[in-house]
Amino acid sequence: MEPLILALDQGTTSSRAILFNRQGKAVASAQQEYEQILPGPGEVEHDPEAIWNSQLAVAKQALQKARCTAEQVAAIGIANQRETTIPWERDTGRPVHNAIVWQSRVSAPICERIKRDGQEPVFRYKTGLVVDAYFSATKIKHLLDRIDGLRARAERGEILFGTVDTWLIWNLTGGKVHATDVSNASRTMLYNIHKLEWDEELLAILDIPRAMLPKVYDTSHVYGETLPELFGKSIPVAAAAGDQQAATFGQACFEVGSAKNTYGTGCFLLLNTGETPVESKNNLLTTIGWRVRGKMVY
Repeated sequence: MEPLILALDQGTTSSRAILFNRQGKAVASAQQEYEQILPGPGEVEHDPEAIWNSQLAVAKQALQKARCTAEQVAAIGIANQRETTIPWERDTGRPVHNAIVWQSRVSAPICERIKRDGQEPVFRYKTGLVVDAYFSATKIKHLLDRIDGLRARAERGEILFGTVDTWLIWNLTGGKVHATDVSNASRTMLYNIHKLEWDEELLAILDIPRAMLPKVYDTSHVYGETLPELFGKSIPVAAAAGDQQAATFGQACFEVGSAKNTYGTGCFLLLNTGETPVESKNNLLTTIGWRVRGKMVY
């Protein structure tokens, strides 16, 4: 039987799974929408359990449609809505709050304080991003400031942070792996895209405990294996990427200067600048595209 790749596409409004063969042809797919939670004006949240349950359900449905078993699946790859912020308990795996979605403006007041304090340039230089509520960092700070005792628990290593890829990897591996890839890390506003590490100065400015953060690996990396009971056999989880970076790679923008546009919940234009991060003079973002076999592409 021909080996297949199971792609998990966890999006802002739905979860999708697609099985691909060696020729890149889609053999089977399934999709499921889930609830958008709107607590107030400009605020958007998701139930992390709904994200996980819908993604697991469509993965199983795709396998059923293709009439294949986990034995036939060579690996799983993840593409995910970026910047969405999930906090959960290390011991139980239970979320301590809804996911704060990339669209949410709930942490905008924190961003304004950073700008008033003159700290935006250090974020801009180190992360390639503008200071904005769009990114994960101020969402994390908002939760730590708002929920009594959460920061102390995070400092003790009891609370973990992850973007959606990290949350899926955690659940797929039964809590054995707390990890992300460079493309997702670069969208948190906490990752130094030059030194390729979580930045201690930025963590200190926002008072975010280092113990919360996942390990960062290449985009193409065997993160771990799924629990056997999920699909009937363990499957390697062998890639993770933010959805827009995944689309750029998937549409073969491998040459410097090649670009793609994606139309979804948002419209995103990404352009390959090669192994060198290019600082924008026009308020555009500089971000990591992917790292494969140790080679970085911005």
